[in-house]
Amino acid sequence: MDPTPDTEQMLRASSLRVTRPRIAVLEAVHSLPHADTDTLIDAVRRLLPSVSHQAVYDSLRTLTDHGLVRRIQPTGLVARYEARVGDNHHHVVCRSCGAIADVDCAVGAAPCLHASDDHGFAIDEAEVLYWGVCPACSAPQTS
Repeated sequence: MDPTPDTEQMLRASSLRVTRPRIAVLEAVHSLPHADTDTLIDAVRRLLPSVSHQAVYDSLRTLTDHGLVRRIQPTGLVARYEARVGDNHHHVVCRSCGAIADVDCAVGAAPCLHASDDHGFAIDEAEVLYWGVCPACSAPQTS
């Protein structure tokens, strides 16, 4: 497996060692937005058949801790991962199938929403989760 130069550069810019599992996980997250851990493990194992679950979990944690990957976990669903980081976007979730899509920030730069009472916190991000039914689930079913 030859990593893309961008992947290696991203890891090095975050002062992370460039390892095969980290490269494979980062590339899988980039190619499968909002994927759960099992989906990412399957994708990584296509490139690195002997990689362990733990190596994928550890890579996801490290990449998340260093801001290269974002972990989201809508209520009632398993954690999902995405490569879109550094902005304050939100998500819409289908109540029927669990599909997730990005929703750009409601207004302005982070935090795009302002709390009516910040209780003294220095707020730097607002997270909004929209729920509904996706087009595929709301389309009439044909027999």
